[in-house]
Amino acid sequence: MILEYPLSKNKVQALQLGQIVSVSGTVFIGRDEVHMRALERRHQGKLLPVDLEDGILYHCGPIMTRDSRGWKVIAAGPTTSARMNKLEPDFIKEFGIRAIIGKGGMSRPTVEAMKEHGCVYLAFTGGAAVLAAQKITRVRGVEWLDLGMPEALWIIEADSLGPLTVAIDAHGNSLYDNVEKEVQGNLEAARLRLGL
Repeated sequence: MILEYPLSKNKVQALQLGQIVSVSGTVFIGRDEVHMRALERRHQGKLLPVDLEDGILYHCGPIMTRDSRGWKVIAAGPTTSARMNKLEPDFIKEFGIRAIIGKGGMSRPTVEAMKEHGCVYLAFTGGAAVLAAQKITRVRGVEWLDLGMPEALWIIEADSLGPLTVAIDAHGNSLYDNVEKEVQGNLEAARLRLGL
């Protein structure tokens, strides 16, 4: 299934845990600094330079080059999403993001914010930076470049960016929680076998 901006709450709520999807169309790239600046501006009553509502946010610190034709993506691998754990619940609430692309999962408060506001987490394989760059067809623009290339807010166009796994759905379910439960169950079984 291909997901395209803008995403509706109903669309993301229909996605199933473990489902494989890809993303086409407009994607916003931003990580720590973008989250902090956006939330700061919101608290100051200032508008953002882009409308993130119903959008797709990619946790990524891209490597870009620029020539006479504009910006080109060299590498765009996912950033470890746990870096944004403290900021993401408020970010989802304030800006109405519908999907987040990243790696490694996110905290329970973020999962609960996704459930409350209608958002999913799409896991992308780490180490796929060049593959991801090949799926980005155009850099539409950049905001807040003063934060540095990897921390700026990039607006890109993607064509079948993925494959992505629905690793946290919009109903509070998480593949990462399921793995943790399985690991704990296996540890308990091992302790019983060993008489510990």
